[in-house]
Amino acid sequence: MTDPISKSQSAHLTGQPDARLFDTWIDPIETGVRERVRDWIEALIQAELEAALGRPRYGRAPAGEPSVGTRGYRNGCRSRTLTGTFGPTEISVPRARLHTQDGGTTEWRSATLRAYQRRTKAADALIASAYLSGTNTRRVRRALAALFGGAVGKDTVSRVWRKVQADWQAWNQRSLADEPIVRLILDGTVVRVRLDKKATSISLLVVIGIREDGQKVLLAVRNMGGETTAAWRAVLDDLVARQLRRPAFVIVDGAPGLEQALAAVWNGVPLQRCTVHKHRNLLAHAPKRLSDEITADYTDMIYATTVEEIAERRQAFLRKWRLRHRAVADSLEEAGEALFAFTQLPPSQWKSARTTNAIERLHEEFKRRIKTQTVLPSAATAAMLFWALLASGQITMRKVDGWKTLTQASAPKETIDLAA
Repeated sequence: MTDPISKSQSAHLTGQPDARLFDTWIDPIETGVRERVRDWIEALIQAELEAALGRPRYGRAPAGEPSVGTRGYRNGCRSRTLTGTFGPTEISVPRARLHTQDGGTTEWRSATLRAYQRRTKAADALIASAYLSGTNTRRVRRALAALFGGAVGKDTVSRVWRKVQADWQAWNQRSLADEPIVRLILDGTVVRVRLDKKATSISLLVVIGIREDGQKVLLAVRNMGGETTAAWRAVLDDLVARQLRRPAFVIVDGAPGLEQALAAVWNGVPLQRCTVHKHRNLLAHAPKRLSDEITADYTDMIYATTVEEIAERRQAFLRKWRLRHRAVADSLEEAGEALFAFTQLPPSQWKSARTTNAIERLHEEFKRRIKTQTVLPSAATAAMLFWALLASGQITMRKVDGWKTLTQASAPKETIDLAA
């Protein structure tokens, strides 16, 4: 007779392990702490109740002293599961009734443990941070399983995330009157969201401000259907309504809708076209075999060290490419003086003022974080997620190069001669 296959042998034959990895990783420190967490939480709530009642449990007035009227009485207890960074813990929460001035009673509520609270704020912050780090709602449970013992599912993540909305709405309504902004960088990025149960592309319009001390700060992020003049005008009007002062310098990517909106709100503000975007435009107007030559000529012009050198090389570029491939020269002329507005600033600021790279890096990092989700649940979620990555410190922005000269008044520069 054949011997029956044991359970361990069966698991081995089917390729399933007897225990998952990490299940046997027992830490006596963690175990000891978690065993004492329940007693500590219950003692904390009991002390709060004793303060509310004015006496300890089973407390009586000392012999020979008059009895002081009680503020209320205990009324049993109830069981509740609380999940924190220490994991899920079953605790006993005392109940009590407090006397009111009209002779009635009201139920005592703990300020330490809120009504219907099932997780600590630290646990919620940990769940939200895991989500912001690029883990989608379904994978958070797996990522935090060892800590929370499977007590966190995708619905929990969604509920925690909705708690961020209050801070998000307050941020959108905050006054900008005290923000010492001297420069703006504006750009949009396209993301996929779910609208009417269908995946749809929308634009997030983002505005970064540069303070007088050189620190970059997110000023606005709005979800729109596209980068139209009306869409950008709505964003700029909102900034003005919240008392953002007129910037001294603005950097854009060359989108016509944005430039028209800026002209309507802050007519005459110095406008810088991103030199990186213009480089891409030049390459798009020429055969691939000319790309290296165009790049070399363009780089020599844009990264020249003086205004005079830039003007000289600009004229040489136009003369050469009008003969070699006129579309390239026409594309450069299309940008006009906006492509060289950075020369109005002190040379120490040229590096940070030439491009929209600061905001482009944000877009890249944002899309890296949402890559696992493919399609975001809503347009509002997309904008809030972008803001939360910065507000939570998941993404940080450093000061711009040349920030020490930001407050210096720019000396008037001669207009670069367009004549070739």
